[in-house]
Amino acid sequence: MKRTFFCLIILSLAVIPAKARRFASGPFELAVYPAKASESAQQYQLLPKTDKQADAVPLYEKAIQALPRGRKQDKQVQEWLKLPPEQLPQKQVIEMIQKYMESLKLVSQATRCEQCNWPKWKPGTTPPDTSEYRSLAFSLELWARMEIVHGEYDRALLVMQTGFGMSRHLGQAPTCVQAMVGTAIGAVMCKEVELFIKGKDSPNLYWALANLPRPFADVKKAIEAERANLKNYNFLLRRQFEKQLKPAHDRMLFIAKRLENNLNAMQCVEAIRNYAATHDGQLPEKLSDISDLELPIDVMNDKAFGYQRTAKGAVLQSEMPEGGDEVDVVRYQIVLKK
Repeated sequence: MKRTFFCLIILSLAVIPAKARRFASGPFELAVYPAKASESAQQYQLLPKTDKQADAVPLYEKAIQALPRGRKQDKQVQEWLKLPPEQLPQKQVIEMIQKYMESLKLVSQATRCEQCNWPKWKPGTTPPDTSEYRSLAFSLELWARMEIVHGEYDRALLVMQTGFGMSRHLGQAPTCVQAMVGTAIGAVMCKEVELFIKGKDSPNLYWALANLPRPFADVKKAIEAERANLKNYNFLLRRQFEKQLKPAHDRMLFIAKRLENNLNAMQCVEAIRNYAATHDGQLPEKLSDISDLELPIDVMNDKAFGYQRTAKGAVLQSEMPEGGDEVDVVRYQIVLKK
């Protein structure tokens, strides 16, 4: 039990905030082009359609077994992801993606399965090892980035669908460690959505973001399962464990909510791109000027996102959530390109 608790604390405090830290020193600039939202709400999707009446878990296990051995490749992938996209060594990156391709094809198949029957975790045993799922996520991120850099937006969407699909499956797993890694993978994919949005001639993803389930990372199932595992302890010990676990569980819910806020903010950006495309390339003076598309709210505070015109364009941001800090604020500097 202690092992699970400490793993959960480490993941809760360390695995997610990397994305949010980009906003701590100022707005993250999104230089975007006007683009109309599709007339069909189903044309673009960020989750794959389920077309296999099968269980995804055996396919994920095969994908892990097919991963290239050794950590050298993983470290190289993560180093490349730190580079500006235009500085990627394209030949070497393509060769690296090929090394992961057998695994990634299996993951793609897994995310298209109607069922994902994760085995139940038995108290007293070691929690599932999730490090391989992070390796799969980073290789998917690199693949999506290469497709976006080349302007292959349809192919990039297929890769991002696989990433979000794996995130969704892990988020529904019965352990908190798995659920947190699933949330982290969702945050990883958000970075590629941002890059996609910035691409010249990139399709507008308003409906793709709107069609994602909310909450996207439904970590309550894992929390409830962990609480249920305490039923065999005596009353006093159970109360002690519940008291210890509550801060970690609250942190999980907070991080899952922050991911939802990032998705909502990007959906607002796409509504702004649509407005510019239908108003002679102009940004709205205020968000309420957007009347043809529904705008999601800042779920951290249950109100509209803040929006302000600036000399460069506009700033879209969320408010500081109660109990949060700068890393929990979404802040985009939107610059409109012609």
